[in-house]
Amino acid sequence: MRRFILGKQGLWPGRRWQGKAGTAEAIRAVEAVQIDPITVIARSHEITLWGRVADYHPEYLDTLMHTDRLFFDYGSTLFIYPMNELPYWRLVMRRRADDERWKPYIKANGPLLDEIRAELRARGPLGNRDFTNRARVENYRARKDSGLALFALWITGELMSHSRVRWERRYDFRENVAPAEWNYEASEEEAEDFFARETLSYVGICTARVWARSFAGDIRRSVSAEEARQRLASLQDRGIFAPVMVEGNKDLHYVAGNDLPLLEALEAGQVPNAWQPLDTTTDTEVVFLAPLEIVSARGRAKKLFNFEYVWEVYKPAHTRRWGYYTLPILYGDTLVARIDPKLDRASNTLVIKGYWPEVDAPINTPKYADALAQGLAHFASFHKARKLDLAGIQPVALRKHIQRTVKSSG
Repeated sequence: MRRFILGKQGLWPGRRWQGKAGTAEAIRAVEAVQIDPITVIARSHEITLWGRVADYHPEYLDTLMHTDRLFFDYGSTLFIYPMNELPYWRLVMRRRADDERWKPYIKANGPLLDEIRAELRARGPLGNRDFTNRARVENYRARKDSGLALFALWITGELMSHSRVRWERRYDFRENVAPAEWNYEASEEEAEDFFARETLSYVGICTARVWARSFAGDIRRSVSAEEARQRLASLQDRGIFAPVMVEGNKDLHYVAGNDLPLLEALEAGQVPNAWQPLDTTTDTEVVFLAPLEIVSARGRAKKLFNFEYVWEVYKPAHTRRWGYYTLPILYGDTLVARIDPKLDRASNTLVIKGYWPEVDAPINTPKYADALAQGLAHFASFHKARKLDLAGIQPVALRKHIQRTVKSSG
């Protein structure tokens, strides 16, 4: 099950995409990539793509989204999606405009929204900073009335992200951003059928209960137990979903029907042909998982790997067990340890503030030490760090092994 989910997500057995084109392939394969603005070393979505794409550079994503228009960002929890899915998301956007949160706001703020629209028509793409001398508001989405209005028009689909400047989003009307071929709304039936399939494809494998809850959240409406049962039965009858049993779990799970050959290959001890890595594997070079990585965030690390992981960046310092920006370490098909890295930009140094191995992890070997060294060297290179400060790594013997390996490899 671990290998299936890791492989579907492009994390095992190694990176199989490369460069800008590979970045686009990776996003399509994993279905959605969560965005977060915090940048202690790099933003979460940048680490997510680094772990999957050889020779990845953040500029690739910016170009794919804001120049090539192949992807767009959307959602209260912000994700990147393929642009050809926009017709289905238009249903979600329309439903947000009618929900109990945004409908009253839109009704009560018509003149303000009209003012924002007029400014965009007159001046072109704008960010919240472009609106000065605005009224203050108390809302976690914005501190100015213009910012909240822009967000409301964006979340309900009238505006889209045009670009980003110093990470701030600049907005424009949807018709000025989305390619004409994707700027339409699919029928309700088509959109809900899409989300029924997409919900499972994203997580890879889940129970009927988890699927039904996620599906209802995706389409922004309640789904009765009977409707969920009927939809699931129809998807299974059409071969779109397939039931499977997971060893050690009594609950029936579901996978996409066209993923059965992948499971058969894994059960036979093989790596599916489509998953063959370009170069290194997670046995020869560890991968540091992003804080919002789908395979480990929101309690999934515990279920899949028996690995406790909580992103502590939002916790008060005195309550943190590990560190501010702790990342899980993937070695082979297992999460074996965690590090707390920081990029000291003044000295161009990647600092490892802490390192915590799991008690039973298979890491007391030169092979693991080499894999950790290779991973750290690659991670430092990605951040353009010229030096590595490994003071936080214990035991000393492991630290010295890494230092020798990194030094000898240049």
